[in-house]
Amino acid sequence: MRIEHIAMYVKELEKTKDFFVTYFGAAANTGYHNPNTDFRSYFLTFDDGARLELMNRPDMQDIEKGTARTGYIHIAFSVGSRERVDEMTDSLKRNGFPVLSGPRTTGDGYYESCIIDMEGNQIEITV
Repeated sequence: MRIEHIAMYVKELEKTKDFFVTYFGAAANTGYHNPNTDFRSYFLTFDDGARLELMNRPDMQDIEKGTARTGYIHIAFSVGSRERVDEMTDSLKRNGFPVLSGPRTTGDGYYESCIIDMEGNQIEITV
């Protein structure tokens, strides 16, 4: 068994798609639009086959996202090396994305950083 994809609602569909394409090398499909509900989505596919569905609709709720809460908390991307973690974190920081933690070695031995994307979601970058 494997997870087929993860999905998330976002306010800024195009900007969020571009974020994952630009920084994490995702390939986006052409998108989907249901004119009856105004639901829109993209499937993003990453090099290893993992997929992320970004979704938007006008009637969705947008509640505050605390950093320590129940439910899904972050998406983690393995980028292959400590140097790449450092480079990506620095690039994201220079482009205005807040760094929540790191880069650092965690107590359980991971080398990682965590940034906040434009939607307030945590993105972990790890070796």
